[in-house]
Amino acid sequence: MPIPISRKEYTKVEAEIAEHKKESAKVAREIAEAREKGDLSENAEYHAAREHKAMIDAKIAQLQSRLAESEIIDTKNIDTEHAGFGTKVTLYNTDEQTDEVYIIVDEGNADLRAGKISVTSPIATALNGHVVGDKIEVTIPAGILRFEIKKIEAAD
Repeated sequence: MPIPISRKEYTKVEAEIAEHKKESAKVAREIAEAREKGDLSENAEYHAAREHKAMIDAKIAQLQSRLAESEIIDTKNIDTEHAGFGTKVTLYNTDEQTDEVYIIVDEGNADLRAGKISVTSPIATALNGHVVGDKIEVTIPAGILRFEIKKIEAAD
């Protein structure tokens, strides 16, 4: 199942991939230069450069995989009837008797302190597709959270 992502975040990840590819090419040149210096078994520069290139290439692969698994969602036309990506959801925590507000965002913009939760988080996953008035339970490592959806609106 594709993971929602905003156009802005998708473009940001593409730019990050391009920067990493430039860095990878630079390190590849450094490896070639180190190789020219002869005995590779005692060439610390060569081994460090190879390790660095492997880390960069792994990061590129991770980012490319993220984009391949993503679906760009137009955040201007968000369905506010149902909780999901791009919505701001006000919940009533029935156990603590408090209101909590979460904005469901793509993985790259999650920030719990700012009330932004990843679309793949347990709470967002439990909320997905529900409407105002629905009661949900979310299992987290610390136990079970119980909420009632009070309001769904488009995130700013």
